[in-house]
Amino acid sequence: MADLGYDGKVAVITGAGGGLGRSHALELARRGALVVVNDLGGSVDGVGGSHTAAQQVVDEITAAGGEAVPNYDSVATPEGGKAIIQSALDAWGRVDIVINNAGILRDAAFKNMDAEKLEPVIDVHLKGAFYVTQAAWAPMREQNYGRIVNTSSAAGIFGNFGQTNYGAAKAGLVGFTRVLAVEGAKNNIKANAIAPVAKSRMTEDLLGPLVDSLGPEFITPVVAWLAHEDCPVTGEVYSCGGGHVARIFTGVTPGYTDTTNLTVEDIRDNFDQIRDLDGYAVPGNLTEELQLTLKALGG
Repeated sequence: MADLGYDGKVAVITGAGGGLGRSHALELARRGALVVVNDLGGSVDGVGGSHTAAQQVVDEITAAGGEAVPNYDSVATPEGGKAIIQSALDAWGRVDIVINNAGILRDAAFKNMDAEKLEPVIDVHLKGAFYVTQAAWAPMREQNYGRIVNTSSAAGIFGNFGQTNYGAAKAGLVGFTRVLAVEGAKNNIKANAIAPVAKSRMTEDLLGPLVDSLGPEFITPVVAWLAHEDCPVTGEVYSCGGGHVARIFTGVTPGYTDTTNLTVEDIRDNFDQIRDLDGYAVPGNLTEELQLTLKALGG
């Protein structure tokens, strides 16, 4: 089969000055995409800023014969999101791919979590993806095409100590992805998410001896496929790291039903049945989940 290409496709990648974002930018550019390399250039906890990181990646792309422009705006404000997408529109007149990758960490046990640690993390991860994607939404709808890849995390889907702020933001991105998939379907806009385990500035102190086997090069192929026009799925989440790729999904068990007189004792006595995974379903949207409920109720 032929290699996958992105000729003429314009990709906006946030947090692309290093780590995963840099890897995504280099690969898509190598395969023909025109890339906006966005990076505020701040520290891991979101402090400061510099033009160096984004410009270096642009220089790498152009030196290899690709085409890219830098952008230094923050994803964390509506104005920043608009400016990032405007960079693509100014340079090439369209935007086809948005990869929401920008992120910061401000970890603390929940008892020590405060607004100074919570709000910037929510602003960058969750609101940042919202603002950048919303700015791209109208152009994507007008051209009847778009691919969005959001960067979630197992910390949000499954939980991780010391990351209530980060986990809440990353879980929010799953819901965000699901709704984008529903709303984008009629305009050929597909949205998916990844939950990566990879070496980056944000994780290298957490992964220990495994870190060198979890390079960004094992994540980028998944992102590149989800961003490609041939990708058949939308609204899905993929775990990836070290060469392993798996789908993460939300399922609904058949559960227990009593439409006449449901009591707390009924819940207690049938809790094992409620939790039994046999025969689970994977709804594609709220309507499908509602249909399961109505079916259980005899409707």
